[in-house]
Formats: sequence, C-alpha cells, structure tokens
Amino acid sequence: MHRKAIICEDGFEMSVQASANHYCSPRTDAPATRYDTVEVGFPSQQEDILMPYCEDPDKPCETVYAYVPATQVTLVIVKHGGIVEGELPPGIPYIVA
Repeated sequence: MHRKAIICEDGFEMSVQASANHYCSPRTDAPATRYDTVEVGFPSQQEDILMPYCEDPDKPCETVYAYVPATQVTLVIVKHGGIVEGELPPGIPYIVA
C-alpha cells in the first residue's frame, strides 16, 4: 500500500510509508496494527529532526530516511502545525491542523 504524502499546515510535505518494501519495523505486508519505525521520503525542506536518519545528507530533500521512530514523525508533524492532508501508517497519531 502506498500512502498519500503528508501535507502540514505550514506547507511542509513528506512521504511516510511502511510495508515489506520500506525501511520500517515491523517490515511486513501483513496488516500491522502499529509501526514502531517508518520510512520518510522526500521532504519539501530539510528537517533537522529527521536528519539523523537521512540516507544522503547532501541532498536532504531528494532522499529517504530509514527507520524513523514514530515519535520523531509526530514531532515533525507538530512542529509544522499539524496535518491538513495525507495518510499515516498505523501507530503514528494523526494530528490535525
């Protein structure tokens, strides 16, 4: 399943994915009730909270971020004012703007 990108209140965007084909835990296509870590990809701007997980720090908007803890994704969403559009894997609170 490919989820729609997250768009936050301030315009920040990022892809948040989890499946057997993504850097996440658990790494499965079976319906998971909660993901502890997820793959974040292609943020619209550099986000310092995500940088420790960045695959290519020289191109922070053109790469993926592996095994990002769900709590860090929540912090990014809160920092950018909440979600106005998009989908999250189970286990990450959907904080509406």
